[in-house]
Amino acid sequence: MTSSRRERLAEELRSEISTLIRREIRDPHVGFVTLTGASVSPDLAHVRIYVTVLGTDAARQQSLRALNRAAGYLQRAVFKQLRLRRPLEIVFVPDEAASTGNRIEELLEQINRSRGQDAGEEEE
Repeated sequence: MTSSRRERLAEELRSEISTLIRREIRDPHVGFVTLTGASVSPDLAHVRIYVTVLGTDAARQQSLRALNRAAGYLQRAVFKQLRLRRPLEIVFVPDEAASTGNRIEELLEQINRSRGQDAGEEEE
């Protein structure tokens, strides 16, 4: 399967799983989650769903555990809804891109502040 077909399938899976979580998952431990992406394995047997969760680290971990507990239900529902040939295994993983981006922003800000202080010292 070409990578563009896998990407289309990944996007369709992300969209369908997002809808299912919003409409059918009633677990109170699933907090305010956003599905940011998906990647499908080359053999189409596994899909990783990347998730960001608002809240504390404990809330994030609790939401990920709740989503992974609901993965079996979501696998069956997606299999039926999308009429897939083979069932696939869904795993929810945290999307670290946002936190990595925030950390980079903080470091760049620190560099800019230190350069501003160095320039102020040179003028004196």
